[in-house]
Amino acid sequence: MTGSPSRFRALPLRSRLALLVASAVAAAVAAVAVACWFVTREQLENQLDTSLRNVSVSDDLVRSLFAACTRPDQAAPPPVKGTYTVQLVTASGSTCTSAGASPIDVTPADTAVAAGEQHDALHTATTRNGSKVRVHTYPYETRTPLPGLVTGGFAVSVARPLSEIDDPLSSLAWMLLVVSGIGVVGAGAAGLWVARTGLRPVDRLTGAVEHVARTEDLTVRIPVDGEDEIARLSRSFNSMTASLASSRDRQAQLIADAGHELRTPLTSLRTNIELLARSDDTGRAIPPDDRRALMTSVKAQMTELASLIGDLQELARPDAPAPGPLQVVALHDIADTALERARLRGPELTIRADLAPWYVRAEPAALERAVVNVLDNAVKFSPPRGTVEIALRNGELTVRDQGPGIPADELPHVFERFWRSPSARQLPGSGLGLSIVARTVQQAGGEITLRPAPDGGPGTLATIRLPGAPTPPPGL
Repeated sequence: MTGSPSRFRALPLRSRLALLVASAVAAAVAAVAVACWFVTREQLENQLDTSLRNVSVSDDLVRSLFAACTRPDQAAPPPVKGTYTVQLVTASGSTCTSAGASPIDVTPADTAVAAGEQHDALHTATTRNGSKVRVHTYPYETRTPLPGLVTGGFAVSVARPLSEIDDPLSSLAWMLLVVSGIGVVGAGAAGLWVARTGLRPVDRLTGAVEHVARTEDLTVRIPVDGEDEIARLSRSFNSMTASLASSRDRQAQLIADAGHELRTPLTSLRTNIELLARSDDTGRAIPPDDRRALMTSVKAQMTELASLIGDLQELARPDAPAPGPLQVVALHDIADTALERARLRGPELTIRADLAPWYVRAEPAALERAVVNVLDNAVKFSPPRGTVEIALRNGELTVRDQGPGIPADELPHVFERFWRSPSARQLPGSGLGLSIVARTVQQAGGEITLRPAPDGGPGTLATIRLPGAPTPPPGL
């Protein structure tokens, strides 16, 4: 028994469905057949009991039967027409049965009726030859005393064989069994057909999944028809493969872009280091100024390479909530710290700040880096002796520079990884800063936008909106 469920689960799905359908139909047919058999038996028994109650034995028949039982020289009366058996029962339990009929066993109910203690009796009894009969016993009062009858009263039992019921019920049982068998076989065939028809979309889905697993071809799509569960599963599969294909394309693009961006500093480093190594190998010293310039270039390229690797590591984190703990931080303090760094990087610039208190829930280090990146871009693209304006009001941090601005056709791409404006490609940077900023702001529940200066002047306006409050929560 313990192995049956495992063997059942080992069957193909369509075979299991066909077996389940056949089992369900078999149970339903069996229940209907059993109910039909019992209802039919009940109806036949009721009809038999009604016919027994409606039988009326004539007084002449009773006298003739009594005379035949008490007087050996008296001929027995002819049998009652039909299948009825008539038997006289006295209070003492003696009986007298019609000619040709086997005597019926007397029960206490029959003698009670003969003694006048019970109105009538309806029960099943057995004849002396072993046949089952249905018996109705009722009292019989004579108008004139019968010779030899001391008590003056007795009972009449009218019986019919139960074979009248058992034989049709047996035939009905065999017929129901045959019909049930045909129904179960038909249900199994219908279940197999339904399983094959209903699982045809699943077969297509299985084939598509196996094809993807075998070839890694994520362009496979399954035709979707209708709104049922199979259609929903097909849509989900199509959506999944589309997402995987898009993710793989983005991964390939990230690797290609990262390789392209890494090639520039690595090439420069290799060139400068080869010059220094050749100078040492040949013994020809490089002039001090040139050597100093080479070392400065090597340090700059190493710094750019380290920054690029750090940006790649940041982007390699999953697009899920930041792994660091979220804390309530003062956005105005973070912006003020970023301002100090911006002033160091652009000492010739005029930086104006108007920061109102605002508290947000975010990862402090990531949020600080995001604000620093926005200010670094403003400093990097501002002209000499230009002005950078930063303001924080009601959770909206704005940074305005006076640089060349971003053309309208380039604005949709500014948050893409490694994307750099053609006018900014000669400047240092990896093109990852704004991608990191956008992701950090989104993880904190906010949004960032870039647009031309609203007053029509030069420059770009960067806006970061973060949910929060102007006052810290209690206990901070």
